[in-house]
Amino acid sequence: MTGAALDLPDFRAHVRDWCRTHIPDGWRRAQTGVPDEEFVAFQKEWFQELRRAGFAVPHWPAEWGGGMPVARQAVLYQELAAHDAPRLVLAFVSIHHAASTLLAAGTREQRERHLPAILDGEIWVQGFSEPDAGSDLAALRTTARREGGSYVVNGQKVWASGAAHADWCLLLARTDPDAPKRRGISYFLMDMRTPGVDVRPIRQATGESHFCEIFLDDAVIPAGCRIGPENDGWRVAQETLGAERGMTMLELAERLGNGGFRWLVELCGRPGPGGARPVDDARVQDRLAVLETELTGLRALCAELVENDSPGPADASIVKLYYSELLQRMTDFGAEVAGLAAHAELRKPLSSGWESGAWVLDFIGSWEWTIPGGSSEIQRSIIGERGLGLPREPKGSR
Repeated sequence: MTGAALDLPDFRAHVRDWCRTHIPDGWRRAQTGVPDEEFVAFQKEWFQELRRAGFAVPHWPAEWGGGMPVARQAVLYQELAAHDAPRLVLAFVSIHHAASTLLAAGTREQRERHLPAILDGEIWVQGFSEPDAGSDLAALRTTARREGGSYVVNGQKVWASGAAHADWCLLLARTDPDAPKRRGISYFLMDMRTPGVDVRPIRQATGESHFCEIFLDDAVIPAGCRIGPENDGWRVAQETLGAERGMTMLELAERLGNGGFRWLVELCGRPGPGGARPVDDARVQDRLAVLETELTGLRALCAELVENDSPGPADASIVKLYYSELLQRMTDFGAEVAGLAAHAELRKPLSSGWESGAWVLDFIGSWEWTIPGGSSEIQRSIIGERGLGLPREPKGSR
């Protein structure tokens, strides 16, 4: 019986058996401190392993290699998390942001060019944020000037995750400087090998250089690489940003529970220098109980979000805000309980998620998640205005 013909319990057993035989043994140790080329090779090989099993892009339409029902997708991500499978760090933007944008707003030619290439390993980066246009994305200043059958692009992007390894970029640029902010933006697919594109990695507090700056100096993009009508990029961008919700949040929540919390409990159960275990302290027990309760709530919210055909206007913001701040609280507690030894850990496995067991590095890295896809302050505004119906905060108020 094939995986496609199995009922849900049998499908779970099928995924479990696959995980036991295909997840690389000792991958965390092997991926700690490796050069970039080894990280990229490992990520691409793991993606193809998942692809051969039908697990790489289950959320895509069947026509393009997906078509897995939502209930099965939930089971798949639960089991991958439970068996500590590597995360698709390098392909994340490709299979979620790029694919959702192409499927929602791309032409048939654009889909046929890029979706099979993504399955073959094409890597994408998101070129949205700028030095003066982060949370206020509509304030971006990168310009795209039409010249014949092309656009000439000039400007700068920042916090571009994985840009150093990317083949293509999802790029927002201003095509009408006189239009209101959201109405003068167009959306482009940009080949990262284009002359005039300069990528500069940013060294982070964790020692990694996952984020990058992208400088654009008279970079020429063919008009056929524009997605959607000219000056309609803001609407198209909402399809991209929507890919950060739903099933991706369910996967992250499962990893936070199966990896992060499980390791935290194990950490608290180990004897310290004096022989005492942190878990014997009533205050530690209380913190663990609170975190477990919060995780249960997060998982329930994620499950409801992916199962609901008509989610509320602020549901995705609630889940994103809850996850990012719970991640902070959990890794903060892990750094506190782990003691001084955790401060001497300078490396973490590059193919892990935001919870690797290197508690201090994980806590430092957790702050990243309160910013991308809309900062916590932006999420609270969305929840208040769209979810609770509160009046918009007046501009310039403090």
